[in-house]
This record gives sequence, C-alpha cells and structure tokens, in this order.
Amino acid sequence: MPAFKTLDDLTDIAGKRVLVRVDLNVPVTDGKVSDTTRIERVAPTILELSEKGAKVILLAHFGRPKGEAVADQSLSLIAPAVEEVLDQRVAFAADCIGAPAADAIAKMNDGDILLLENTRFHKGEEKNDATFTADLAKNGDIYVNDAFSAAHRAHASTEGLAHILPAYAGRTMQAELEALEKGLGKPTHPVVAIVGGAKVSTKIDLLSNLVTRVDALVIGGGMANTFLAAQGIDVGKSLCEHDLADTARAILETAKTAGCAIVLPVDGVVAREFKAHAANETVDVTAIPADAMMLDVGPKSIELINGWIEKAATLVWNGPLGAFEIAPFDTATVSAAQHAAAQTRAGKLVSVAGGGDTVSALNHAGIADDFSYVSTAGGAFLEWMEGKELPGVAVLTKG
Repeated sequence: MPAFKTLDDLTDIAGKRVLVRVDLNVPVTDGKVSDTTRIERVAPTILELSEKGAKVILLAHFGRPKGEAVADQSLSLIAPAVEEVLDQRVAFAADCIGAPAADAIAKMNDGDILLLENTRFHKGEEKNDATFTADLAKNGDIYVNDAFSAAHRAHASTEGLAHILPAYAGRTMQAELEALEKGLGKPTHPVVAIVGGAKVSTKIDLLSNLVTRVDALVIGGGMANTFLAAQGIDVGKSLCEHDLADTARAILETAKTAGCAIVLPVDGVVAREFKAHAANETVDVTAIPADAMMLDVGPKSIELINGWIEKAATLVWNGPLGAFEIAPFDTATVSAAQHAAAQTRAGKLVSVAGGGDTVSALNHAGIADDFSYVSTAGGAFLEWMEGKELPGVAVLTKG
C-alpha cells in the first residue's frame, strides 16, 4: 500500500481550521442514538486535534436525504451523543457551507469542536461537484479523513476535499488501513478466509478475488448450499441459489488453478422450520432430508474449520457460518469465532473481520475485542476484500 500521511505528520496546528470527515451514520431509536460505536471510533482523532489547539470542524452524512434538508436526518440529532462520548462541548452549525458554517467557525476558539450539518443535504456532495467541494474547502486549512466506512464513495467530503487541501488520515483510518494491509495487502501466510452469509450473488466479486489471494477459503452460511448443490448434492429446502451453479463451479475451478483449498461443510444441522429452538438433527450434507433446511454447519465441519484456523497465520472473516441470530444455529459461528480469538490472544494469529453481520456475530460470541481488528465499515470493507480501489483511500496516497 502506498504511503499516506497521518496525524503524526501534522505539526504546529494550533489555531488551524481542520476539516475532519467522520462517520456519524449511527442508528437512532426514538430520537436517541442507540449505538455509539462509530462515534467512539473517531473520538481519538477529534480529541487529539483539539488537544493540539486545532479548531476541529466535523463533516459527516446521516441517512440518505438525497440532496434535500430532511428534519429527521439532521446531524443536530447526533450532536448530544457526540458531546457525551467526547465529554466536551460540541457546537452545531445549521449548514455545512455558506454563512451558517462561516459564522460558527468565526466564533471558535483554539481546541473547540464544531459539527456541521449533514453534507448530503446538498446534491453536490454525492456528485462530488467542484463548486460544492470548493465551498466546503473554504471552511478549513487542513483536511483529515477518518471515515474509512465512507471511503468507497468518491463524494465531495470523502474524496474531493483531498484534492484542494493538505490531506491526512485520522487515527481510525490509519488503524483500518494498517490492519487491512496485514489482512490481505502483505499478509503472513498461510492466509485463511471465512466467508459466510446468505447469498453467493452478493459476494461473487469477493469470492473470485479471495481464491487468488488466500491459501484456504471456508464457505459457510446459505452460500455454502449453492456450492454443495453445484456439485450435485441435494440440499433439500435449504436457502440456495440454484441459478448460480455455473458461477460456483467457475469459482471452484479458479481456486483449484490458484492452489486455494475450498472448505465446504461436510455435515449440517437441519430443521423443518426457521425459528429459535426448532426441532433439529445433525446429518451428513449428502443426507439432507427433502423437507428440511440446513441452518448451521455440524460438529465435523466445526472441527474442520477450527483446524484451518489453527494452521493460519492470518485470518480474514466476513459473514456468519449459520443462522447465528437464533439458537441453537449459532453454534458453529460462536465456536469458530472463539477459536480464532484464542489463537489471536496466544499471538499465533492476525485476525481481521468486518461487515455488519460479522460484527454482530462476533459481539454475540463475546470476543469482538479479542480479534486483531474488527472493521465497522460494511460496504468499504467488502469492496476492499473484493480488491477494488477505494477513492477516499487512494486520494490520501497521492502526492
């Protein structure tokens, strides 16, 4: 990965206006933020800049207002939670450009923190419009991007500003990029990837990229059924994309050529209905009853997967192995996650995980803090795993 500048390269910033792109796209229930994880992730960058005497001006989006000012997607709803996490006063400006922003910035003292209104209230944000970007740039002397989760979008506040102002990676962005470099950029081999989730159709690019870069690919969740069916196995009523059989076979062929071992379930936990504690049984994958569906991989498969985790020096994980939201079909995901966490704690494994369901699954297993790095970045993490260039990252590495 090309070098990028971090906060370590920023000296003598007292009194400087620093535009910091953060991710405040957090869940809100009954008008209150229900999960502050993303705010907590960007707090170190904000506080470091504030302590160094910078005027910290936060840029963020919230929801999908599509270029219109929508009251229930105003960042004023998020400001109290930001104040609480930072334990510091956060001022708010009713627009991210123009007089409201300029007036609020003019009132700032060194070390103050100001949150500007939702950048997506302007159509120019998602269009990466030059005029809108220039208007944003008027508010700052320096640009810091700490929103890896929005780095796959070439928007004004995630990519455009870096062409106008001196650009740096914030601490969260830096940590994410360094973790990803260890995960797939320049990993220590053997590298094992675990990919789960419901559908192959949403992860074709991901699977096609991984089989050329990892030593073993464990496929779980509903997508494992598609691969089993493509090999002529009757998966009963299991979730399965039968129309992607050719795609699955092509991925298997690419893996064979690349020398990547594909690890599929050998047994599964099947049930007749999708609900917690449904009557279930464990069967060989070649003996799935016609009226049943596989909702988790079985004990032999867990042993197989844990064996691969033990062989690995690096593990990259995206997606659960079964229907982890409902007991007892969370067994395989929890077991593999705890095994990977133990290997990581013992210093034998670099473990990098990401994606919405993955974060939930690792939290459910109680070991998210034991992985080397857990990305909260959803789409950006997935595109990175697919081998795609992320505009918001690429622009930080230029010049």
